[in-house]
Amino acid sequence: MAIDLRRPNRTFTIRQLCLEFKCTPRALRFYEDKGLISPARDGMNRVYSYKDRARLQLILRGKRVGLALSEIGEILDLYELNDGGAAQNAKSLVKFRERIVELEAQRNDIEQAIDELRKGCDALEEHLKATRPDLLPRAADYDQVLRERLGDLEHAK
Repeated sequence: MAIDLRRPNRTFTIRQLCLEFKCTPRALRFYEDKGLISPARDGMNRVYSYKDRARLQLILRGKRVGLALSEIGEILDLYELNDGGAAQNAKSLVKFRERIVELEAQRNDIEQAIDELRKGCDALEEHLKATRPDLLPRAADYDQVLRERLGDLEHAK
Protein backbone atom coordinates (compact mmCIF):
# COMPACT_ATOMS: atom_id res chain seq x y z
CA MET A 1 0.00 0.00 0.00
CA ALA A 2 1.52 3.33 -1.11
CA ILE A 3 1.64 6.19 1.34
CA ASP A 4 1.14 9.73 0.04
CA LEU A 5 4.13 11.50 1.58
CA ARG A 6 2.76 14.86 0.50
CA ARG A 7 -0.17 14.55 2.92
CA PRO A 8 -2.46 16.78 0.83
CA ASN A 9 -4.95 17.34 3.67
CA ARG A 10 -2.36 18.92 5.92
CA THR A 11 -2.60 22.67 6.45
CA PHE A 12 -0.12 25.26 7.67
CA THR A 13 -0.35 28.56 9.47
CA ILE A 14 1.45 31.66 8.29
CA ARG A 15 3.75 31.30 11.30
CA GLN A 16 4.66 27.71 10.42
CA LEU A 17 5.57 28.62 6.85
CA CYS A 18 7.52 31.69 7.93
CA LEU A 19 9.56 29.62 10.39
CA GLU A 20 10.15 26.80 7.92
CA PHE A 21 11.17 29.01 5.00
CA LYS A 22 12.71 31.86 7.02
CA CYS A 23 10.51 34.50 5.42
CA THR A 24 8.20 37.17 6.80
CA PRO A 25 4.41 37.25 6.97
CA ARG A 26 4.63 40.35 4.82
CA ALA A 27 6.38 38.34 2.09
CA LEU A 28 3.62 35.69 2.16
CA ARG A 29 0.93 38.35 1.94
CA PHE A 30 2.82 39.93 -0.96
CA TYR A 31 2.92 36.62 -2.84
CA GLU A 32 -0.77 36.25 -2.14
CA ASP A 33 -1.45 39.75 -3.52
CA LYS A 34 0.48 38.79 -6.66
CA GLY A 35 -1.68 35.69 -7.08
CA LEU A 36 1.20 33.26 -6.58
CA ILE A 37 -0.36 31.56 -3.56
CA SER A 38 -4.01 31.39 -2.52
CA PRO A 39 -4.51 30.44 1.11
CA ALA A 40 -7.98 29.66 2.40
CA ARG A 41 -9.44 31.67 5.25
CA ASP A 42 -10.63 30.64 8.65
CA GLY A 43 -12.10 33.87 9.92
CA MET A 44 -9.21 36.35 9.82
CA ASN A 45 -6.55 33.61 9.69
CA ARG A 46 -4.92 32.37 6.52
CA VAL A 47 -4.84 28.60 6.12
CA TYR A 48 -2.17 27.36 3.74
CA SER A 49 -2.57 24.04 1.97
CA TYR A 50 0.15 21.62 0.99
CA LYS A 51 -0.17 23.08 -2.52
CA ASP A 52 0.45 26.61 -1.16
CA ARG A 53 3.49 25.32 0.71
CA ALA A 54 4.88 23.68 -2.44
CA ARG A 55 4.23 26.86 -4.46
CA LEU A 56 6.00 28.94 -1.80
CA GLN A 57 8.98 26.61 -1.96
CA LEU A 58 9.13 27.07 -5.75
CA ILE A 59 8.72 30.84 -5.43
CA LEU A 60 11.63 31.10 -3.02
CA ARG A 61 13.83 28.83 -5.14
CA GLY A 62 13.03 30.90 -8.22
CA LYS A 63 13.85 34.12 -6.40
CA ARG A 64 17.11 32.66 -5.11
CA VAL A 65 18.30 32.00 -8.66
CA GLY A 66 17.17 35.40 -9.87
CA LEU A 67 13.90 34.69 -11.66
CA ALA A 68 11.38 37.53 -11.76
CA LEU A 69 8.08 36.97 -9.96
CA SER A 70 6.31 37.17 -13.31
CA GLU A 71 8.48 34.32 -14.60
CA ILE A 72 7.83 32.30 -11.47
CA GLY A 73 4.10 32.94 -11.91
CA GLU A 74 4.23 31.69 -15.51
CA ILE A 75 5.82 28.46 -14.34
CA LEU A 76 3.41 28.00 -11.43
CA ASP A 77 0.36 28.59 -13.63
CA LEU A 78 1.32 25.64 -15.83
CA TYR A 79 0.83 23.25 -12.91
CA GLU A 80 -2.94 23.43 -13.39
CA LEU A 81 -2.79 21.89 -16.89
CA ASN A 82 -2.95 18.32 -15.53
CA ASP A 83 -0.38 17.05 -18.02
CA GLY A 84 1.82 15.42 -15.44
CA GLY A 85 3.93 18.55 -15.16
CA ALA A 86 5.28 18.34 -18.72
CA ALA A 87 4.44 21.93 -19.72
CA GLN A 88 5.69 23.23 -16.37
CA ASN A 89 8.93 21.29 -16.71
CA ALA A 90 9.47 22.49 -20.29
CA LYS A 91 8.87 26.13 -19.32
CA SER A 92 11.13 25.76 -16.29
CA LEU A 93 13.89 24.29 -18.42
CA VAL A 94 13.76 27.25 -20.82
CA LYS A 95 13.77 29.79 -17.97
CA PHE A 96 16.58 28.01 -16.14
CA ARG A 97 18.78 27.83 -19.24
CA GLU A 98 18.15 31.54 -19.95
CA ARG A 99 19.10 32.38 -16.37
CA ILE A 100 22.29 30.31 -16.63
CA VAL A 101 23.33 32.30 -19.71
CA GLU A 102 22.60 35.59 -17.87
CA LEU A 103 24.56 34.51 -14.78
CA GLU A 104 27.52 33.33 -16.85
CA ALA A 105 27.60 36.71 -18.59
CA GLN A 106 27.52 38.45 -15.20
CA ARG A 107 30.33 36.22 -13.95
CA ASN A 108 32.43 37.15 -17.00
CA ASP A 109 31.72 40.84 -16.39
CA ILE A 110 32.73 40.48 -12.75
CA GLU A 111 35.93 38.63 -13.65
CA GLN A 112 36.84 41.37 -16.15
CA ALA A 113 36.14 44.08 -13.55
CA ILE A 114 38.33 42.29 -11.00
CA ASP A 115 41.14 41.97 -13.55
CA GLU A 116 40.90 45.69 -14.37
CA LEU A 117 40.94 46.62 -10.70
CA ARG A 118 43.97 44.42 -10.05
CA LYS A 119 45.83 45.99 -12.97
CA GLY A 120 44.85 49.42 -11.64
CA CYS A 121 46.14 48.54 -8.18
CA ASP A 122 49.41 47.29 -9.64
CA ALA A 123 49.86 50.49 -11.66
CA LEU A 124 49.06 52.66 -8.65
CA GLU A 125 51.48 50.75 -6.45
CA GLU A 126 54.24 51.11 -9.05
CA HIS A 127 53.57 54.83 -9.28
CA LEU A 128 53.62 55.21 -5.50
CA LYS A 129 56.83 53.18 -5.24
CA ALA A 130 58.47 55.67 -7.57
CA THR A 131 57.00 58.84 -6.09
CA ARG A 132 55.79 58.30 -2.50
CA PRO A 133 56.74 54.87 -1.10
CA ASP A 134 55.69 56.07 2.34
CA LEU A 135 52.07 55.93 1.15
CA LEU A 136 52.16 52.29 0.11
CA PRO A 137 49.90 50.07 2.21
CA ARG A 138 52.88 47.91 3.11
CA ALA A 139 54.94 50.88 4.34
CA ALA A 140 55.47 50.94 8.08
CA ASP A 141 54.22 54.48 8.42
CA TYR A 142 51.32 54.14 5.96
CA ASP A 143 48.64 54.24 8.66
CA GLN A 144 50.24 57.27 10.31
CA VAL A 145 50.49 59.23 7.04
CA LEU A 146 46.99 58.31 6.00
CA ARG A 147 45.47 59.37 9.32
CA GLU A 148 47.33 62.69 9.19
CA ARG A 149 46.11 63.32 5.65
CA LEU A 150 42.55 62.53 6.70
CA GLY A 151 42.78 64.90 9.66
CA ASP A 152 42.51 62.21 12.32
CA LEU A 153 45.46 63.59 14.31
CA GLU A 154 44.27 62.22 17.65
CA HIS A 155 44.56 58.62 16.41
CA ALA A 156 47.81 59.31 14.56
CA LYS A 157 49.77 59.72 17.79
